[in-house]
Amino acid sequence: MKNIFGMGKIELEEILVAQNYPRFRAKQIMDWLYQKQVASFQEMRNLPKLMRLELEENFSIEHGTVISALHSKDEKTIKSLLAFTDGEMVETVLMKQPYGNSVCVSTQVGCNMGCSFCASTLLGMKRNLTAAEMLAEVIYNQKLLKNAKVTNVVLMGSGEPLLNYEAVLQFLHMLHDADMLNIGYRNITISTSGIVPMIRRLAKEALQITLSLSLHAPNNELRSQLMPINRKYSLDELFPALDEYVQLTKRRITYEYILIDRINDTRECAEELAHLLKNRLANVNLIPINPVKERGYKRPSLGRVQEFLHDLQRKGINATIRKEMGADINAACGQLRNRKQLLYKEEEA
Repeated sequence: MKNIFGMGKIELEEILVAQNYPRFRAKQIMDWLYQKQVASFQEMRNLPKLMRLELEENFSIEHGTVISALHSKDEKTIKSLLAFTDGEMVETVLMKQPYGNSVCVSTQVGCNMGCSFCASTLLGMKRNLTAAEMLAEVIYNQKLLKNAKVTNVVLMGSGEPLLNYEAVLQFLHMLHDADMLNIGYRNITISTSGIVPMIRRLAKEALQITLSLSLHAPNNELRSQLMPINRKYSLDELFPALDEYVQLTKRRITYEYILIDRINDTRECAEELAHLLKNRLANVNLIPINPVKERGYKRPSLGRVQEFLHDLQRKGINATIRKEMGADINAACGQLRNRKQLLYKEEEA
C-alpha cells in the first residue's frame, strides 16, 4: 500500500488521474494532509464517499506514531519521540519563542559524526530519514500548537543533514511549498559539521536558507579532538567552501561554538576565533555545553562565558549567547538521543 503522505501536487495529480479522478482533487487532499493535518481519508469530508473508500483501500497516510512527549517546566519546550513504520525512532523538539514557534528536526536516526560532546552520536547512525518522515516531525509539532503556526524550522536534531542531501533538499522544498507548509526559506536553518563538497553543492542551489556551521574550536588540532570530521575536512578546506557559500548566496553564516570548561573557552581560543572570522560575514552563537552524562565535559561558569563573549565583541565579531531551552528535559543542543537512550532515561525518572 503506497503512502500518500509527503507527496506534492504533481505526483498526487498523476496518481489521481491514473485512478480516473479529476486533478483538482489533489489540492483538496493536500489541504487535508498539510493544512488540517488529518490522519485518515474518512476525515476528508469534501471528497465523495466512494472516493474516500477507494483511497483507503489503495493508499495509506503514514506520518509516524508518537511514543512519548516531555514538557519543560516553563512549558515552552516539548521534546517528542516519534516512531516510523520500520520501528526506528527519532526525537523532535518544539520551542515556543517570542518571535515565533520553532521546530528542531532530526534528519537521520542517530548520527555517526562522533563529536565528543554530543549525545546523538553515542550509538551511531541507523539510517537516513525520508523527506516525508522529516515533514512528519513538523506536522506533528504543528498539531501541538493547535491555533498557532510553526514559523521556523531548524535542521539541528540528530544526524548530519548534508549526508542525507537529496532527502533534505526535497524536505526544504516541501516546507516552502505554498500547498504544503508555506514556510519561507529565510525561516529555515541547516546545521552542518562541515561536509565540504555538500556545502559547495548547497551554495549552488541558491536557496535563501541560513547555514549554521558547528565550529566549536578555532584551530585544527583542537577541532579534530572534538570533531573527527575535521580530520577529513580541515579548517583549511572548510573555510574556502564557506566563503564560496557566502559569495553565492549573500547570506551570513552562523557559527555554533559550544563552550567547554577549560578546553575551548580560554582567552587564547577567543583570540584565535576572532582572527579566523575577521572580515567574514558571520555571527557566532555561543552555547555553554549542556550536560551529557556519558561525556564528562563541564559547563563553564557564567563569568567565563561572558568573558569569552566580550573578547569576541572587542575584536569586532558579532556574537551572542544562545538562549537555553529544554535542558531540563534533555532537549537542548547536543542532548538529543535515539530511542533506547530516551526510554532508559524515562525508566530512570
